[in-house]
Amino acid sequence: MFSRILTSGLIAGAATGLIAALLQLWFVQPVLLHAELYESGQLAHFGAESVSAHQDLGPFEWTRNMLSVLFTMLVYAGYGLMLVALMAVAESQGNAVTARQGLLWGLAGYLTMQLAPAFGLAPEVPGVAAADVQIRAIWWLGTALATGLALWLIAFGRGWAAWGVAIVLILAPHLIGAPQPDSYAGPVPPELSAEFAGRALGAGALAWAVLGLLAGWFWQREGQRAPLPQAA
Repeated sequence: MFSRILTSGLIAGAATGLIAALLQLWFVQPVLLHAELYESGQLAHFGAESVSAHQDLGPFEWTRNMLSVLFTMLVYAGYGLMLVALMAVAESQGNAVTARQGLLWGLAGYLTMQLAPAFGLAPEVPGVAAADVQIRAIWWLGTALATGLALWLIAFGRGWAAWGVAIVLILAPHLIGAPQPDSYAGPVPPELSAEFAGRALGAGALAWAVLGLLAGWFWQREGQRAPLPQAA
């Protein structure tokens, strides 16, 4: 069982991490680099002269970008292990896991790890005002845990009591409210911030869908290849 989890999670996660890194390099990083020009003071919006939205972002930085690819693959390998471990728990309770169902698992992971926390703390470009990072990290972790548990109760819970608890768990972090800065400030145009948040969440949705699909497929395949128990 452990080798099945390890193999399925690592392969699915690393492959997805490579895809996610390419999506980020192509769609997300250009917006981030553009925002860094405003953060460093090289560009300024609402000044005496209008600033073109199309800027030269410089040459491709191989060291920075390859390290980013490696880090993204490691992160998604960890996500893959967690997702497959949960699949193993679900299967031990009599719930079959296939590649098609893995797609739903991936979307649930996206809701848990990205979309629900982003409802209060959207992806941010450099230079924007923000609350204390430790307080934000605590809220983010609490939101992810509450959302993940809620989705598990919705999928596998029995009766209205479980579903009622799930609704409370989903709503609680947002009723409490994400930590926000005392005032809004920053040199980056709001249009650029909105574009960054949209692209980051869009790339994340696609990556998590791929992760769930691959994790479910590898999990199903490794299960079919596992030797059947011998009769006594």
